[in-house]
Amino acid sequence: MRQFLIVLSLSLLLIPQLASAGGNHSGMGAGIILGEPTGLDAKMWLGEDSALQAAVAWSTSSNSSLHLHLDYILHKFDVFNVSSGSLPLYFGVGGRLKFRDDKDDQIGIRVPIGVSYMFANDPFDLFLEVVPILELVPDTDFGMNAAVGGRWYF
Repeated sequence: MRQFLIVLSLSLLLIPQLASAGGNHSGMGAGIILGEPTGLDAKMWLGEDSALQAAVAWSTSSNSSLHLHLDYILHKFDVFNVSSGSLPLYFGVGGRLKFRDDKDDQIGIRVPIGVSYMFANDPFDLFLEVVPILELVPDTDFGMNAAVGGRWYF
């Protein structure tokens, strides 16, 4: 089981490298995510309104652990009107691997819901998200993550 988790973790890190971007919202962004979890974050646009987002982070909860996630997200650009830039609502589904120090590792399903402010003339965004999580392995349980962050696009 440990080897499966390691291979899956490495695959999650490589998927953004293999995806192709397109549309007005394009490219790959890298930055930080702060909250639960805290670490490095990346986003790869797949089209006008879809993207993959991933993180390699450290869980700050009572059971410290390495946290890896990958989500497929959709953006709705017509929910909030802003005078400059854009503020899409986003939502999606993904997976999470959590390698815990003092307990069995976990595998869960994430359902991220958030907003992302995209600056009009700068390759930068800021985001805020809440993420219900259904843990599947080793036990079924419900959890919640929440974080803020920012990414620079290149």
